[in-house]
Amino acid sequence: MLQHLEEGLREAGAEVVRRDVYKLDINPCLGCLSCWSRSPGRCVQEDDMRPLLAEVAQSDLLVLATPVYVDGMTGPLKTFLDRLVPLLRGRFEIREGHCRHPLREGVKAGKLVLLSASGFTEMDNFDPLVAHVKAACKNMGREYAGAILRPYGWFLGRLQREGHPVDSVLQAIRSAGVHLVEEGSIPREVLDEISRDLVAREEVVRYINSYYGQFE
Repeated sequence: MLQHLEEGLREAGAEVVRRDVYKLDINPCLGCLSCWSRSPGRCVQEDDMRPLLAEVAQSDLLVLATPVYVDGMTGPLKTFLDRLVPLLRGRFEIREGHCRHPLREGVKAGKLVLLSASGFTEMDNFDPLVAHVKAACKNMGREYAGAILRPYGWFLGRLQREGHPVDSVLQAIRSAGVHLVEEGSIPREVLDEISRDLVAREEVVRYINSYYGQFE
């Protein structure tokens, strides 16, 4: 899914930088708030997060890509979000009737989009993750540009091998990248195509039960 989105972004002329945070050395936030006091804008930890802070600060569009893990994002991605605190100032400002931290000078507001796949078939499994990302956007001072969501994403490869028409879904993901660059949002019909049912839920359940049932 991420590969097809990146292709669409590049097709529309965007410069794409991909960082796989689970492969990097990013420690959990210490909660010391030194980046708001003793070393404003700079984290005391010397790890792989330091160059990422500069990249996020200058990004026009930030894509968070994660499977659904226990109703949310993966641990490494949450750690990445926690470590973005140096991009904010410690003091408060009131934005839209709510206390927020203002962005530091030179940090772009930009937009943010979520890309996610769930193992289950129902779309409401994404609800907690989407709510979290929307809230994070408000705290990060970024505009929420939408969510590209695919239920039973792990099943796409098998369906493709068996000749099911999944190409339209993958093309829609690519199209989403083009729309994000050219229009700043994704049309509803594109999102609906990405998430549409490809097979009956019973077939998905039957397949996964037959696979894991052999180990019980």
